[in-house]
Amino acid sequence: MTTESRAGQPKPRVAVLFGGRSSEHAVSCVTAAGVLSAIDKDKYDVIPIGIAKTGQWVLASGDTNEWSLSASSLPEVAPSTQTVALAEIGGEHQLIVASPNQVPQELGTVDVVFPLLHGPFGEDGTIQGLLELSDTRYVGAGVLASAVGMDKHFMKVIFESAGLHVGPYIAVTDRQWLGDAETVRKRVDQLGFPVFVKPARAGSSMGISKVDSLEGLDAAIEAAREHDPKLVIEAGITGREIECAVLEGRGTDAPRSSMPGEISVAGGGHEFYDFNAKYVDDAAALSCPADLPEEAIARVRELAAVAFDAVGAEGLSRVDFFYTPEGELIINEINTMPGFTPKSMYPQMWKASGLEYAELIDELIHLALHRKMGLR
Repeated sequence: MTTESRAGQPKPRVAVLFGGRSSEHAVSCVTAAGVLSAIDKDKYDVIPIGIAKTGQWVLASGDTNEWSLSASSLPEVAPSTQTVALAEIGGEHQLIVASPNQVPQELGTVDVVFPLLHGPFGEDGTIQGLLELSDTRYVGAGVLASAVGMDKHFMKVIFESAGLHVGPYIAVTDRQWLGDAETVRKRVDQLGFPVFVKPARAGSSMGISKVDSLEGLDAAIEAAREHDPKLVIEAGITGREIECAVLEGRGTDAPRSSMPGEISVAGGGHEFYDFNAKYVDDAAALSCPADLPEEAIARVRELAAVAFDAVGAEGLSRVDFFYTPEGELIINEINTMPGFTPKSMYPQMWKASGLEYAELIDELIHLALHRKMGLR
């Protein structure tokens, strides 16, 4: 049953969902550790639910140390003999626990799900579709926005249609690479080197390689294909990496955008902002607000909101740009469920803009609790 707050009112029950089947499983666990540490448990009844790499939902430990990143190992949700499911019972959305040869146990109602999932089978619209089908409110973007935000190819198509400046790129399907690799090589050569080879539907810089010549292209493509059979290959852009955090407005208000931040990578031999720079070596630093002219700062914030609306995002997103020496802003991507640890860029930018981590979590849950279900 839903517990009561100190004021005697029922506390909204928040199911924090993390882990998942993608290669970003560990990153999702680390994100959950941050949220579980900061969420106001006097205000919300919090239920941690992990998704094992097998896809099984399990009741997870609330001990955040279990989900934190260590130098020796990556956190992982382990399978269990007990499976958690979301079901409608008596007209309410209930969590139940099922065990072999036992009667399922009811855990109580769920008011909102906080899906801290990164990558395919979670951030790409799949879990959002499940929650939509069950009429369960949740934090973040809906089905279409999540799917578009996960696919770097279709994301760029949407951005271009919205009038945003997108850098040169090509999309490469599995059929194209396996059927005519030489044509793919020629198309990449026409982009000019260096290029960045990326899985189309992965995040956290998984499987990304910088390639300086045709000689290194095949190996980079095969490394990316380990994460996704569909690839995006982008021409290298000379420019500073600028990010902006976007938060959905309340009611009919426009999206809110933070002060922009700038990423720098120092030490560790990192050529670019890769997974190890982000999560292992702690080599990335954020300057916020970024050292940009006032008109550029205003333009970043404006374009970030345009990108948010272009994909139909809800809740939160982080929008990444390149700022060229000529003063151009080229959009790189949108992330509809960005890293959300206290050290992650999204919360840091909002902190620099006057919204603390715990307050940000509270605002996202508020937006989810007041969102309309179904078509919107």
